[in-house]
Amino acid sequence: MVFLLKHLFISAVFFLFLLHQGKAEVGLNATSAAARKLASGCNIFRGKWVYDASYPLYDFSKCPFIDDEFNCQKYKRPDQTYLKYRWQPFSCNLPRFNGVTFLERWRGKKIMFVGDSLSLNMWQSLSCMIHSWVPNAKTTVIRRDVLSEVTFLDYGVKLLLYRTPYLVDLENQNVGRVLKLDSIRNGDAWLGMDMLIFNTWHWWTHTKSSQPWDYMEEGGKLYKDMNRLIAYYKGLTTWASWVNQNVDPSKTKVFFQGISPTHYEGKDWNEPSKSCSSETQPFFGVQYPAGMPLSAVVVNKVLSRINKPVYLLDITLLSQYRKDAHPTYYSLHNGLDCSHWCLPGVPDTWNELLYTALFS
Repeated sequence: MVFLLKHLFISAVFFLFLLHQGKAEVGLNATSAAARKLASGCNIFRGKWVYDASYPLYDFSKCPFIDDEFNCQKYKRPDQTYLKYRWQPFSCNLPRFNGVTFLERWRGKKIMFVGDSLSLNMWQSLSCMIHSWVPNAKTTVIRRDVLSEVTFLDYGVKLLLYRTPYLVDLENQNVGRVLKLDSIRNGDAWLGMDMLIFNTWHWWTHTKSSQPWDYMEEGGKLYKDMNRLIAYYKGLTTWASWVNQNVDPSKTKVFFQGISPTHYEGKDWNEPSKSCSSETQPFFGVQYPAGMPLSAVVVNKVLSRINKPVYLLDITLLSQYRKDAHPTYYSLHNGLDCSHWCLPGVPDTWNELLYTALFS
């Protein structure tokens, strides 16, 4: 009851904030809404998970790009059924991912993932999916704290990862670490890409010892804290302004990797005594009990007001169903991990959806 009241209070505060901004409508604009669908009118983000014996799309032991925090089979996860699910939209079939086709189409191009460890998850997944089609292709790998790169040399295709958990700037100042809600100096590193896939949310919820900032700043004013959904809205609005000012749609395709859900609390799927640690099957209902997270409402709101075309990879609901697909304790991660995803696994589907958006 206390949780419900708190949730309702936060929802009311955020809704009132949107009303104050004059932006209470929460639908996507026509550009984003149209982008979610194929020419056939099929919404590829609404469907179900079906067992498919031909999955996974690659062998974990043959992909050199998977970090130990995602490598569940290397760490002896005993069940393997979670590897065998394919996303099936209700109204159409997804094209089968073809790594050679991807490389040929994007020959000589630069693709950058920008965001937090969920971007890392998706970047490594795409690298593995492509590698499985060209296992003997020459590759180079550069791993750094901020900017990493996998290059398929025979095709001149670069897959880059820029690590920035908030998209907006986090700076060390005299007062301490400051999260600048209205500043994106980092954006200079994202210029000149042929494709950008952005993501941010998980770090906005961190508190206490796991919170990497001491103050938030907007308009030169420091805040010790702020409603995190409002802060997220302000930060994403700054990102949207950056896209409007810096992206040429004739040269750069822009995607936003939607909200990736966590599965720490079984009440989200009507099993309050559970977490992801004991799950070996997806949620098979259509209506996920927890409903749309408020963070996804923020994303939809910001995308509804952006001027440049940005394609929303609306992965939230299909990923909510996959309470079975997290590393749990089967990784290098210290403790229970119900946030990230095993590889092979759910991020492969995100990349199948990316592939569909690019090639359909």
